[in-house]
Amino acid sequence: MNRIITGQSNSGFSKAGLIRLHDVLARHVDSGKIPGIVALVSRNGETHVEALGTMRHDGGAPMNRDTIFRMASTSKPVAVAPVMILLDECRLRLDDPVDAWLPELANRQVLKRVDGPLDDTVPARRPITVRDLLTSTFGLGMDITLLGTPILSAIFEQGLTPDLPTPMPEPDEWMRRLGALPLMYQPGERWQYHISNDLLGVLVARVTGQSFESFLRERIFDPLGMKDTGFHVPADKIDRMPPLYAPNPQTGKFNVWDEAKGGRYSQNPAFQGGGGGLTSTVDDFHAYFRMLLNQGKHGTERILSRPAVQLMTTNRLTPEQQAVRNAMATNNVHLSFGQGQHGGWGFGMAVRTYRGDYAPIGQFGWDGGSGTSTYADPVNQLTGILLTQVGMSTPDSARVIHDFWTTVYQAIED
Repeated sequence: MNRIITGQSNSGFSKAGLIRLHDVLARHVDSGKIPGIVALVSRNGETHVEALGTMRHDGGAPMNRDTIFRMASTSKPVAVAPVMILLDECRLRLDDPVDAWLPELANRQVLKRVDGPLDDTVPARRPITVRDLLTSTFGLGMDITLLGTPILSAIFEQGLTPDLPTPMPEPDEWMRRLGALPLMYQPGERWQYHISNDLLGVLVARVTGQSFESFLRERIFDPLGMKDTGFHVPADKIDRMPPLYAPNPQTGKFNVWDEAKGGRYSQNPAFQGGGGGLTSTVDDFHAYFRMLLNQGKHGTERILSRPAVQLMTTNRLTPEQQAVRNAMATNNVHLSFGQGQHGGWGFGMAVRTYRGDYAPIGQFGWDGGSGTSTYADPVNQLTGILLTQVGMSTPDSARVIHDFWTTVYQAIED
């Protein structure tokens, strides 16, 4: 177990609160359910980092501050930034149809019933817009309450999601498969998870003529000093990445879902997925969320405009869309182990619209199925990042995430 504290000790965390944070995280590691944790909390110029446990469940190298993790869906808040740059530069407009860039999405058909046959459709009432993709309301998405329906089965069969044994195909083929499916709902009607975030990466690549990763690196990663963030881990860094475990839900036995060396992140993927494809470290993600808290600025350099950050980090859902999202989260609470209970959604991230736990209204960020959690809180000028190597096939990493945020907030002192 090692602990690292940097910065001033009088900037808004109590010493007793930070000791409790350490002790609670250590308890999870000592339980044997979570092999290792790297956590960062930052407030008012003070940064506190915990690196606990080991890279592998049976011991081996210790977790370190620079350990590289699969960020899973915590990629979403970062991967949306390039679209905001294109909006800032008027290379995209919020309410323009995406047909010019994504012709596969033109002239959509929409299911008459979301659980109905794929050929029982009506024409879409209007084209899909950039705004629909940014708000995850374009008409297709992942909804585990619809498992077994023809449309969700087709999404899985076509390899359109990242969690299947076979990686997603290259973007043009992925778009072709996506374009062959009807929409589940009319464009702009309903919030749905994930697929829109992968679409945004394709959109950025087609608008810029660059790969999604090269544009991210040029405009986000390099200016912020995010030197360990990307869609794969180079060979000279692969020793810093732990395996990803998906414990058996019945027995808790540690199954390796993805090994580091020779695994799916050891080479550049065919599809650079904005929905869940990034690998990163606590310090890299801290730099990104600190930029958002600073309204788009990093030191003297502006990465995003202030209005772009405000659009991303405040609720963009209508009351009707939000009611559906609330109902989905509440009804899935036993499946999500309590994750996702925030109310609102901005661009690529959740935004708290009611106070349901220790975090205040306005906190923004998201969690990842690989046992990751990344949020910033404008009210308290606080950033928190928790990274594990245990996927959410069991409640264990979700419980660490809940306890992390409870202890972060109880440690605030001013």
